[in-house]
Amino acid sequence: MDQSPTSTHAARGSEAALFEQACMTAREAAVLASVEAALGWDERTLMPPKAASYRGEQAAALAGLVHAKRTDPALGELLATLAASHLASQGTPEIRAAIRLMAQDYEKQARLPARLVTELAKTCVDAQQAWMVARAESSWPTLAPWLEKVFALKREQASCQRPDLDPYDSLLDDYEPGGRWPAVAERFERLRTALVPLVRGCVESSSRPSDSVMRRHYPIRDQERFVRAVAERIGFDFQRGRLDTTDHPFCSTLGPDDCRITTRWDESYLPTALFGVLHEAGHGLYEQGLPREWFGLPPGEAASLAIHESQSRLWENFVGRSPEFWEWCHPLAREFFPEALAGTTAADVQAALLVVEPSFIRVEADEVTYNLHVMMRFDLERAIVHGDLAVADLPAAWNERFGKDFGRRPPTDAEGVLQDIHWSAGLIGYFPTYTLGNMFAAQLMQAAERAIPGLDRQMAAGEFGDLLGWLRRTVHATGRTQESGPLVEQVTGEPASERWLVESLFRRYGTAYGLT
Repeated sequence: MDQSPTSTHAARGSEAALFEQACMTAREAAVLASVEAALGWDERTLMPPKAASYRGEQAAALAGLVHAKRTDPALGELLATLAASHLASQGTPEIRAAIRLMAQDYEKQARLPARLVTELAKTCVDAQQAWMVARAESSWPTLAPWLEKVFALKREQASCQRPDLDPYDSLLDDYEPGGRWPAVAERFERLRTALVPLVRGCVESSSRPSDSVMRRHYPIRDQERFVRAVAERIGFDFQRGRLDTTDHPFCSTLGPDDCRITTRWDESYLPTALFGVLHEAGHGLYEQGLPREWFGLPPGEAASLAIHESQSRLWENFVGRSPEFWEWCHPLAREFFPEALAGTTAADVQAALLVVEPSFIRVEADEVTYNLHVMMRFDLERAIVHGDLAVADLPAAWNERFGKDFGRRPPTDAEGVLQDIHWSAGLIGYFPTYTLGNMFAAQLMQAAERAIPGLDRQMAAGEFGDLLGWLRRTVHATGRTQESGPLVEQVTGEPASERWLVESLFRRYGTAYGLT
């Protein structure tokens, strides 16, 4: 028997009420998760060292509360009902995506034992504190037992949350939904094959730019004012965010109007702080551009970490290292650093940023060699997850691979296996998103140049509003309603590929080193 218009309307009204109820629970979980994020931000910026042990207890308690809220059986029943409802098939694109993704998230979370969630939270706090000591003292034995525990817990997590997947893919899926390591490895191999001749050509070239202009005295107090002015100019809203100091720069969102970015300082090398801020402000612009009304729900979340990284890399590399950017920024920089930049031109600074010099440290690497760092970490962490490499053998494996890729070995573990915080923080499967993000950034920037007439002239005038507006409309506004590949193809009109990154690097660096 067909329903009458009145009964159909009532049924759809009931579905809307159920949807709002599910959203309310998800938003309550987001509130708790934001408190958890606030503790994480404090841990890496202001927390006194001796507070670490109790912070682990706090983190575990909050992780347990968030997990309980996200796996409430009542929420599962709501989502099952909504999945079969009219809204799931005929609602707005945002509502359809919210129902589908909340149901997927619920199933994934519900497979994780509460004990595992809280143990991971506490262990990762303790491991990060051990990492800080280990790196400062270049002491692998200080961190090794903690990494053993972290990797063991992450393997358990992988087997629980997505038993249908390869264990590494289960972890990768947390950061790059739909990502699968064989496809990533194949794309990385194509990138490596293309980059090796460029790296070799730059290193062996007799025509080399100098970065001496960047290695002068830049007082930290003046750097703080300068980088803040740059971040404001590209669009970062300091009424909804702030800038702080940390050992390893990051961006953290504590609410719809609370985005924290961080950097580190080097008085003798300006790019450390400047490009750290451009990078993290790029992340912050994405967070500030996500649909505020959907905060805590999939349409208000980032599509993936690779898309997130594409936003930071676009502003850091494709804007911040461009001649047009320095045409505007050089006069501003001279106001803050009149002595260091006396007698220099915008071309001097921009050329200094094209120096290719293999570095032991990933976060200090140039654009050309950076992805070799990432691909090495991707291979090493995957080998550990798959059981092909023991954590105890990681330093030797690191040094051997680094020697193969870069032609030299790190002199200390602090400059080698201990340099990154990711593994101690439990971020296994995170590293490949950096290089995927670089690929996406190059492809998105090319599309932006096609879509915005006179973009180069705008950047030379310090006008970045049209670029940010385009990103907000095409990338930010969609939230997590699409996976990264389809999103990039929708925005650019072509399938996601490493091609544009390779072409961009050869065009800019090949010219600077006389290779083209």
